Amino acid sequence: MRKVTRRRLNRGALYVVFVAAVGAIVVAADWERLQRTFFRVEIARDQLPEIITIAARNTILFTLIAFGGGLVLGVTLALMKLSPVLPYRWFAIAYIEVFRGLPALLTIFGMAYVLPIAFGIRVPGGNVGAGLLALVMVAGAYIAEIVRAGIEGVPKGQTEAARSLGMSPTRTMFSIILPQAFRIVIPPITNEFVLLIKDTSLLFIVGTTLTTKEITTFSRDAVVNTGNATPLIMGGMLYLLITIPLTRLVAVLERRMARTR
Repeated sequence: MRKVTRRRLNRGALYVVFVAAVGAIVVAADWERLQRTFFRVEIARDQLPEIITIAARNTILFTLIAFGGGLVLGVTLALMKLSPVLPYRWFAIAYIEVFRGLPALLTIFGMAYVLPIAFGIRVPGGNVGAGLLALVMVAGAYIAEIVRAGIEGVPKGQTEAARSLGMSPTRTMFSIILPQAFRIVIPPITNEFVLLIKDTSLLFIVGTTLTTKEITTFSRDAVVNTGNATPLIMGGMLYLLITIPLTRLVAVLERRMARTR
């Protein structure tokens, strides 16, 4: 048998196995029970307004706050890590290692419950504010490494050319290097944004109220109140509606950047 024919037969067999597996799942599943447990239209209709106007809105708002704060902190830490002044560099290295190593859940718990007990410090916004500050701190550690890699990815000739024109090191960094670095790191930073969307679900640990619930907390509480898992499915679909366009955007940006190299 020819090699090409054998390859076609193998590929055809894989298609048959895939179709058979999907067919077996479709036939074996108890669709009526699934619909009754996870896809109740009347519950979805009742929960839809609040899950969009409260939960989805809070998720997006919390993500924007955490990402904006994390971006400012991350750029600062990246510059400190590249600084020739050793204490700045040591501080940035220690910060990044600690907050990338700790689970985000523990950081949120520490900011919401340990910090007030240890130092009597109350973060504005109560426990939710403390949780958001923790997300900013964690995001800052990850973004710092992304921005540092972007800065180091800019050819050194750019710095040398700017300095030869009489620009100061600070102006060179902010006018020449950082804009190019951000262009390089757009895909990984967008990925970090997507991860933050999901990390906002960890704020459940700080005890959110009705007006500060994000998607996961809202869905979980709605499941308890309705005795049905439909709100959880709605929450999962909302996450997908938010994250899939962003991940597709990352893929497009990566392909575009690959073509321009």
